Amino acid sequence: MTRTHLPGILAMAAIVVASNILVQFLILDGLLTWGAFTYPLAFLVTDVMNRVYGAGPARKVVFAGFVTGVICSLIGSQVMLEYGPAVPLRIAVASGTAFLIAQLTDVAVFDRLRGGRWWRAPLVSTLTGSALDTALFFTIAFSASVTLFGADADAAVSWAWEPMPFMTAGTVAPLWVTLAFADWLVKLTLALIALVPFRAIVARLDPASRLA
Repeated sequence: MTRTHLPGILAMAAIVVASNILVQFLILDGLLTWGAFTYPLAFLVTDVMNRVYGAGPARKVVFAGFVTGVICSLIGSQVMLEYGPAVPLRIAVASGTAFLIAQLTDVAVFDRLRGGRWWRAPLVSTLTGSALDTALFFTIAFSASVTLFGADADAAVSWAWEPMPFMTAGTVAPLWVTLAFADWLVKLTLALIALVPFRAIVARLDPASRLA
């Protein structure tokens, strides 16, 4: 890791910290949190690092983000709110697992597609990583079918099992399914929007790159 990679590490760490803080603030009647709009920027950082410096440095930035996330979870688990710790055990495990697997998948898919049109690698890798991230996080954190963490951990997230109309208007499903779908829609939208800053940042960092 060289000094040129430091901005990527700092950007990833800042996004992870900001997302851990903003996830505490609900919007749209609790369907989303403000963290849903900052976390997807992690994929932008990973893809820029991958395009400019290669898969190896991109993976190191991912691991830096993972370590930052673990530290945030450890701190959050010690912060007690009225309903319990700010970061319950299941959510902490789900967050770290989803981040690491999704981001490393993003790096691998991007690296495989880097020779195609400039937008193909960042778009496909981000969509793949985002979908994997959403599926892993919400399943591990909230699904009643996951019973590995014990009764106390399950009780801390049992509110997510409450039945409600899907996206407030569809058939009845557990609340966490609606939350997962809403989160994925945000990631999908931001994956498309992120192509604009991706092209601009890569052109600035690597003027010799040919984004055709």
